[in-house]
Amino acid sequence: MTTPEISHSGKIVDITPDFITVEIVAESACATCHAAGLCHTADAAHKQITVPATYGNWQPGQEVQVVLKRSMGFKAVWLSYAIPLVVLMAVLLGLLSAGFGELPSALIAIGAVCLYYLGLYLFKNKLQNEYSFYLKEK
Repeated sequence: MTTPEISHSGKIVDITPDFITVEIVAESACATCHAAGLCHTADAAHKQITVPATYGNWQPGQEVQVVLKRSMGFKAVWLSYAIPLVVLMAVLLGLLSAGFGELPSALIAIGAVCLYYLGLYLFKNKLQNEYSFYLKEK
């Protein structure tokens, strides 16, 4: 049984002894619509991802698949959306039930979420090591 994966097509733009830089195109749902050229709402963002160099015959310009285990994608959703929402609601409801006013409670709750994101930022190197992408030939 294979491990579920999240993958994006990309093109190798740079190769160093330690890293391979791959450019992927993140498209909105509108970008794939056949009428996208007519309504001018289609957008696509070019993003570069640095992947640890692996053995292989990689060449600049080569089309590849950038792959991440699906479980790491779910972990990213929890860390970036679910946990901050829980922090916000817990602090807000806790302060409101303790008798604080709405404005101070809201500001403190937003501050708590900011502290949470600051903590994520401070541990970004540790998190970055956990989220390892790898390449597959297309």
